Amino acid sequence: MSIHSVRAATLATAFAVAAVAAAPSAHAASFDGPWSVLVMTRSGSCDATYRYGVTISNGTVYYAGGGPVSITGRVASSGAVSVRVSAGSQYAIGSGRLSQNRGGGSWRGQGSSGTCSGVWSASRG
Repeated sequence: MSIHSVRAATLATAFAVAAVAAAPSAHAASFDGPWSVLVMTRSGSCDATYRYGVTISNGTVYYAGGGPVSITGRVASSGAVSVRVSAGSQYAIGSGRLSQNRGGGSWRGQGSSGTCSGVWSASRG
């Protein structure tokens, strides 16, 4: 599995294991639905950019793609998002913030070619 897949899943990540590890509130559910995430590498030998889909349901982030990727992510009622994506020994961790229709943050990870890091942006839909 390549860091490309891990990053896609992570930032699906990019959204997120809540910075607040509490149960999702009704406000966190306001982020529910499909999101499009654009991941951009700023350091390391990962793909320059990658776009993928995620779904948020009751504050939990799910990867909308397929494959052997594991994602653990949450969105807090404040919009703070945190996610960990892994595939085998490769992983990526992303964090940031969502507003009603968009968001962004940063990520870092370890892939088969070494470490990578960058930023992500997201839009609803």
